[in-house]
Amino acid sequence: MRLTGIELRRVRMPLVAPFRTSFATMTGRDVLLVRAVTADAEGWGECVAMADPLYSSEYVEAAAEVLRRYLVPALAARPPVDAVGVGEVLRPYKGHRMAKAALETAVLDAELRAAGRAFARELGATRDRVPCGVSVGIMDSIPQLLDAVEGYLEQGYLRIKLKIEPGWDVAPVRAVRERFGDDVLLQVDANTAYTVGDAPRLAALDPFGLLLIEQPLDEEDLLGHVELSHRVRTPICLDESIVSARAAADAIRLGACRVVNIKPGRVGGYLEARRIHDVCVANGVPVWCGGMLETGLGRAANLALAALPGCTLPGDTSASDRYFRTDLTAPFVLRDGHLPVPDAPGIGVTPDPAVLAAVTTATEWLPLSPGTD
Repeated sequence: MRLTGIELRRVRMPLVAPFRTSFATMTGRDVLLVRAVTADAEGWGECVAMADPLYSSEYVEAAAEVLRRYLVPALAARPPVDAVGVGEVLRPYKGHRMAKAALETAVLDAELRAAGRAFARELGATRDRVPCGVSVGIMDSIPQLLDAVEGYLEQGYLRIKLKIEPGWDVAPVRAVRERFGDDVLLQVDANTAYTVGDAPRLAALDPFGLLLIEQPLDEEDLLGHVELSHRVRTPICLDESIVSARAAADAIRLGACRVVNIKPGRVGGYLEARRIHDVCVANGVPVWCGGMLETGLGRAANLALAALPGCTLPGDTSASDRYFRTDLTAPFVLRDGHLPVPDAPGIGVTPDPAVLAAVTTATEWLPLSPGTD
């Protein structure tokens, strides 16, 4: 497949409500989209890097720069290349997995659209719809939290994830359990906010029957997670620590986790995400697909990943209206707690031109073939 060029497009997407985690409060997303253009098709990839390097070392301006200066020129120097070959071409450049993932996904989308093949089927999805959970941010008060959880349960979400941090952990979890009962699938996410010294505090969550505690310690502290797993009964799930299939295999072998959250952007793309899935399945470790407040473009691809056989827990693939009043694509609507897995060619969705134009803040065309300026 010969690429004509790559478009980098920045869009601004306001959130329906502020979303607070242990590391930041977000009111909107500055999204970097990558469009890969060939003679026969075009494909889209969404970079999940945030505006600031708080969730990871990556941030949107750096992602745009590394794509512009290194990654796209590397593809231009090695045409033609298919999606499987993108990873090898980009391998010499260290890190920048979110930028690499966006570029690989755009090429993969274009390749599959040209061939008339659906991304979900290509990836190995075994379901045509997936159960959905929702991530609930840190609130100003417990009554406000309870109102939010009640609303999501009424909408039909099958699993609730509470963001936690020191000082906002045991009390909100207890309140949710007391209000909504033990049958609600409930888990918490710390986004690295704790240390091993907080083990007694985290162990205090054990009586509430949580599915898991997600990434309690620093992303590099695998041994700390091993120690914590011996002091806390609730299964430990790793998120930020899992950056590759090798990292997943190491964490599992060490006993640092009993569950894995796969975020394709964090690991360098959906092909590596599939490898992580396979490693976990081989070791009997359940996985689920996490979310990064994606637009409909990223959400569509995530749904394909969430439909893989090893994804046995509801993921963060919420409906479009959880975050955006108007999505870039046709909205994903929750029905009976599930979202459909797109089955059209490529990732199965395309941006609405009018919406895309209205939210675009900048575009840049990077030609890969002569005469395409």
